Amino acid sequence: MEKRKINTTARGVDTQANVEDARIEGSLRPKSLDNYIGQKKIKESLKIYIEAAQKRGDSLDHLLFYGPPGLGKTTLAGIIANEMGVNIKITSGPAIEKPGDMAAILNNLQAGDVLFVDEIHRLNRQVEEVLYPAMEDFAIDIMIGKGPTARSIRLDLPKFTLIGATTRAGMLSAPLRDRFGMIHRMEFYDVDELCSIIMQSATVLGVEVDEKGAVEMARRSRGTPRLANRILKRVRDFAEVKYDGVITEEVAVTALDLMDVDKMGLDHTDRNLLMTMIGKFGGGPVGLDTLAAAIGEDSGTIEDVYEPYLIKNGFINRTPRGRVVTMEAYHHLGLEAPASDEE
Repeated sequence: MEKRKINTTARGVDTQANVEDARIEGSLRPKSLDNYIGQKKIKESLKIYIEAAQKRGDSLDHLLFYGPPGLGKTTLAGIIANEMGVNIKITSGPAIEKPGDMAAILNNLQAGDVLFVDEIHRLNRQVEEVLYPAMEDFAIDIMIGKGPTARSIRLDLPKFTLIGATTRAGMLSAPLRDRFGMIHRMEFYDVDELCSIIMQSATVLGVEVDEKGAVEMARRSRGTPRLANRILKRVRDFAEVKYDGVITEEVAVTALDLMDVDKMGLDHTDRNLLMTMIGKFGGGPVGLDTLAAAIGEDSGTIEDVYEPYLIKNGFINRTPRGRVVTMEAYHHLGLEAPASDEE
């Protein structure tokens, strides 16, 4: 099984998978749709699709999940395989470099198996072309020999389910996207859902959390289960060393303030981005590449990791001329908005 790409950055509210997440997420992930919290519409649809496929004795149609990182795409893929009673093979787009690598993976699948490809938009075009006949006809074409003696052999594959996950659906090629029978967008979680996830994870980890403490952690988790679990582990450490081990509202507030995560879940990197837009560019509009150069960050990281949550909470607007800081951002940072904005 190939390992997923892991982000080793030390940012406290980074929603990308890191080494610690890879080590502990397995024990915290639910194994069935009934235990999976959030994404209600997707769950209801999947229950129907899975039951229908089982009644026909057929494999599930190919699925694509897209949305910001940390919302449960990998977890859902594991649940689907578990509900269908089949094996799951996990890999990622960057890990498959050659068409032969993809052909080997497909050829080793058993009937009904789930192939989960994370960051599927990063597959190169030659590898994608192997997937087209595999997804449509459950067959792959292999070239044998070179030059005038070269010939193509078609190998039949058992019926399988491809589940793709991506944080950038717009970068997925149209021919590949059109071959998915079901496409679902993963939504950010609300505070109540995150509270339930935190309480569920606390039970698994053997941590005592009161309701107000769970709410405080949920509010600062940026609508992301992965971050909620990470915050729970950090606050647990704080509670065990400084307090009696019980996570109360006071413990959660003190620990998260120490971690520099404010009441809206923004950390120093988010605030630095907003302050840079305000201080250097008068609140905008400012182009993505210009902003990336100003804060010394990759433009793709800003677009995929920082912006979705800031836009969701109304701190940044995207306009044809560039990014603009909103009134809510000025108020949150305790700054006076420009007179022209107020008018």
